[in-house]
Amino acid sequence: MSDAIFNIPHPANEPVLNYGPGSPEKMELKKALTELKAVQMEIPMYIGGKHVFTAEKAVMRPPHEISHTLGFHAKGSAGHVRDAINAALAAKPAWEAMPWQDRAAIFLKAADLLAGPYRARMNAATMLCQSKTAFQAEIDCVCELADFWRFNAWFMQEIYKQQPWSVRNTWNRLDWRPLEGFVFALTPFNFTSIAGNLPTAPAMLGNVVVWKPAESQVYSASLIMEILEEAGLPPGVINLVYIDGPTIGAEVFTHPDFAGIHYTGSTQVFQHLWKTIGENIHRYKTYPRIVGETGGKDFVVAHPSADPKAVAVALTRGAFEYQGQKCSAASRAYIPAGMWPVVKEALLSDLRDIKMGSPEDFTNFFNAVIDEKAYNKISSYIADAKQSDQVRIIAGGNYDKTKGYFIEPTVIESADPRYITMCEEIFGPVLTIYVYEDERFEDTLDLVNTSSPYALTGAVFARDRAAVALAEHKLRHAAGNFYINDKPTGAVVGQQPFGGARASGTNDKAGSILNLYRWVSPRTIKENFVSPVDYRYPFLRES
Repeated sequence: MSDAIFNIPHPANEPVLNYGPGSPEKMELKKALTELKAVQMEIPMYIGGKHVFTAEKAVMRPPHEISHTLGFHAKGSAGHVRDAINAALAAKPAWEAMPWQDRAAIFLKAADLLAGPYRARMNAATMLCQSKTAFQAEIDCVCELADFWRFNAWFMQEIYKQQPWSVRNTWNRLDWRPLEGFVFALTPFNFTSIAGNLPTAPAMLGNVVVWKPAESQVYSASLIMEILEEAGLPPGVINLVYIDGPTIGAEVFTHPDFAGIHYTGSTQVFQHLWKTIGENIHRYKTYPRIVGETGGKDFVVAHPSADPKAVAVALTRGAFEYQGQKCSAASRAYIPAGMWPVVKEALLSDLRDIKMGSPEDFTNFFNAVIDEKAYNKISSYIADAKQSDQVRIIAGGNYDKTKGYFIEPTVIESADPRYITMCEEIFGPVLTIYVYEDERFEDTLDLVNTSSPYALTGAVFARDRAAVALAEHKLRHAAGNFYINDKPTGAVVGQQPFGGARASGTNDKAGSILNLYRWVSPRTIKENFVSPVDYRYPFLRES
């Protein structure tokens, strides 16, 4: 028992190390890469604090070096899902009763462990299993995840501080309860930080969680659990299982204690999950919270007044960092005809300079896509473009999976602003550009707003402030994260809360207090200090 009102340390974004030549962080990271590649890991599931190994296993290989085996992870069954749900519910009473500052301390400690002794190993794991450069790994699996844990603890405190007014003889309070039941976290391959945030944000608020990561991200997901265990997370609060989607869905979405889902992934899957939850709504004790960030068809629009070189760099970085496998990646661009020759030359010059290969070679800007399924999908769009008379490929267009799942950064110029690669999410290194007549900027904004069902991120480049204001107005609902003279990627926790609407999700803004509100169920408490002792009101008296 404590007799004090505590304050969380004010968070600051974790500094990004630069891994320059001869830097200690570069040497430490290279050592960690060597050590992880030298062993084959046996990765268990984490259920009720137990490390669960199974006879059936799945192999883990780097996408850029498919001949190498990183290790094996357990493969679960419906029984393991039931065990995870039961473990979560068993842990719930003690976890939600734990003082909030003690819950916060666990995640604050986890952030310091991640940014300190686990930094090199976490970066190495993400580089190897998800084929990320050192920089892309650093900003993701270390800096952003540490930021999530520190800022969410701060946001939790700010929520708990919010209390209603009281009048004479009464005391009004809000009890910020966790949800009644368990939360299901379904996480993607592309960001280790998202995979870490989706189960831990609800858990920090006193919820218990069943967590299913993408199979291609298990290698780094297990390390997140190792860090949380060292930080003191009690058994059963978060349960990590590796099970196919239909099997886990059949158990989770028919359980009466299902209380919510925290999701990042494809729009099609999210819509299916929403439908399934709706069909089972009669089974649940409470209406589940449905929080999801899904796809994007993210845009860059240049006004004739824009700086052409800045536009070209935004396209190179925005479209091709991490092979375009970001929900926020630029995948369609609208460039005025008068500027296009300069932008084109600068963009193609950048792409000629880019090296592609293993992230273990730090001179490579570009690595492999995540797996064969993604490779086949992305390459099919490129193959179709090669056969189309509506478009032409002006850069890249080659792909090979002999050693790894490599697809060149590919730029398509389209005469049709509604060609398929201008409208559909590809989730890979394919950028399609439509060149518009300079005087048709406003019409082009309408085109941007109507040619895709998504509304996640987008950017406008202009030095003319009236053009910026016009774009900001006309594209108000076209992007949940809108950038002015910057690429549409790279949202920072606490600075640019992330999320979009339309087909891009529920826009609950990870990296802000808004997301945490979804994981609480407030109870209003009114205490009367002087209770009435006579039922009669004054208006009943005539004299």
